[in-house]
Amino acid sequence: MADNIVWHSHPVDQATRADQKSQHPLLIWFTGLSASGKSTIAGALEQVLTAQGYHTYLLDGDNVRHGLCKDLGFSDQDRKENIRRVGEVARLMVDGGLIVLAAFISPFRADRQIVRDILPAGQFVEVFIDTDINVCRKRDPKGLYAKADRGEIKQFTGIDSPYEPPETPEVHVAADRLSVAESVNQLLAYLHHAGALRAGYVPLAVEEGGPED
Repeated sequence: MADNIVWHSHPVDQATRADQKSQHPLLIWFTGLSASGKSTIAGALEQVLTAQGYHTYLLDGDNVRHGLCKDLGFSDQDRKENIRRVGEVARLMVDGGLIVLAAFISPFRADRQIVRDILPAGQFVEVFIDTDINVCRKRDPKGLYAKADRGEIKQFTGIDSPYEPPETPEVHVAADRLSVAESVNQLLAYLHHAGALRAGYVPLAVEEGGPED
């Protein structure tokens, strides 16, 4: 960083923005295998939070690669840079007082730790969407596992590139055994207990069915 660049503080700070929105800003980071249910559960949670008056934004892995990270591939170095960029964007949005949801495979613990470290203490919530790879294969809505098996996709997480599951996530969602509504309610209960939802929340009615990603 150049020596002549200095962080400029502004009179409207995160606390002011958070009070305006009656919420505790934080980053909810969803990690898990492809087709584990990350995007579906994150989207359902955002829908509930928005309907109940909270201010949110969802950053999705595929979506950011259409713009912010469209110049990156899937090498280990590119994956690291992808997560770094998303982490910096999310940090600014959290500073803006938002509850930010980020759904990314983010296979490496070190990369997820980098994002945690740039957020203020208590404002990074790691959510492990834990779905057995055989369940992910069965869903495979994008056909990615089949392509990886045929060698058409290289460095695919869970096939020829490793996935390092979180060791101590704030929330561990057994998404291959829970419905979307049950998963969302687990997250809502955690967020309320953590003080993020100052106005409280209404849980979803639980119905039959499981998540997809």
